[in-house]
Amino acid sequence: MKKVVVFGPGPQFKGGIANYTTSLAKALNKFGADVHIVSWTQQYPSIIPRDFIDHSSKKNLLEETNIKVEYITNYNNPLSWKKTVDAISKINPDIVIFQWAIAIQGLPMGWIANKLKQVCKCEIIFDLHVVAQKEGSAIDNAMIRYALSKPHTFIVHSLKTLEELQKVFPNQKFEITDNRSPITRFDEVIARRADHKFVIKLYHPVYDMFIPDPSFDKEKVKLEFGLRKHVFLFFGFIRKYKGLHNVIRSFAKLAKERDDVSLLIVGESFWNTLDTNKLSTKIKKSVFGLIKKILIRKSDDESNYRPLDLIDELGIREQVVVVNRYVGNEEVHKYFQVADCNVLFYLVATPSGVESIAYNFKLPSIATRVGHFPETIKHGYNGYLAEPENIKSMYEMMKLFLEKPIPCEHVAEQAANMSWDNYASTILK
Repeated sequence: MKKVVVFGPGPQFKGGIANYTTSLAKALNKFGADVHIVSWTQQYPSIIPRDFIDHSSKKNLLEETNIKVEYITNYNNPLSWKKTVDAISKINPDIVIFQWAIAIQGLPMGWIANKLKQVCKCEIIFDLHVVAQKEGSAIDNAMIRYALSKPHTFIVHSLKTLEELQKVFPNQKFEITDNRSPITRFDEVIARRADHKFVIKLYHPVYDMFIPDPSFDKEKVKLEFGLRKHVFLFFGFIRKYKGLHNVIRSFAKLAKERDDVSLLIVGESFWNTLDTNKLSTKIKKSVFGLIKKILIRKSDDESNYRPLDLIDELGIREQVVVVNRYVGNEEVHKYFQVADCNVLFYLVATPSGVESIAYNFKLPSIATRVGHFPETIKHGYNGYLAEPENIKSMYEMMKLFLEKPIPCEHVAEQAANMSWDNYASTILK
């Protein structure tokens, strides 16, 4: 039995990476591995003004498993980094899989990975959700190069991510595979690491924690929400790179022509989760704002990103329904089951957890032609692709979806290629 440690945010945290960490651990456990999740207690510098804990979900996602979870790593406390190394080395795993999604975590993750290579005879894998950041920072490149120089092996979810990795390390030889056949023994991995870095190409799997309700009454829920015949869904954290402003603008063009369409927006405003009246929040916002001015390009600053204001500005309030909060896992299904189409008008993209959720409900997606979307969405077959930053193109794809709906069976075909079974079994080969 192989021992595997999955390092990433545990189930108590919000968001796609936490869900992914949990699903990966469960999939590995299903295939017979002895799985441990080693989690952050605090993922980011303490001055970041945001609540990252999931207070909404009620169900224990690890029940009926023997997966062990330890919350150890505090970004702000280097002593906890050493405790993390000690805890993982005590487990004595065969594989440690780090969830990499943001450059700011490069210092602790790189340090932990490097120490593990010295004290633990285990393969270090970085599961890359992204390489380059969506928000530019003066220190991003240094953090990325430091951390991503440590692993023996990478997992990428798209060829776009591999291209980004190659740009960071232009002189590094990468050997890409969609299975584990070249990597048969740990000593082989070690022996070849100077010449090669292995890259395993695997699609972001379909989330298995969100299950359609067979008794779901779509028409009843439409009435409850005040939704019209055709429902377009935007789901997830409201971040600038996800392009909600473009979703609203393109939908507004459609709404001027048709009164049988609705836009359902479900998600938490990313930078609006703390009580702004608290002194601690005011201090965090002030300090964080100062740091952003130094490190982040003005065009990437999301402080004043308020796309929901466009709803009234464009006069489409009657055709838009907004659920502006973090929804618990138990609620997720109803928003995907009441919708007809998932809208992903991202400015830039790495494999999307929201796209993955949509596949679980056989819900077609309309996306911009950026990042990995052209790899997973076949235009006109299991979804439609619009040109990025082109409102006319986005509007036309929404209109085309109404005229030529995508069969659910086509969406299901793509989902079959994105199973957790395939993902876990490949890692454990």
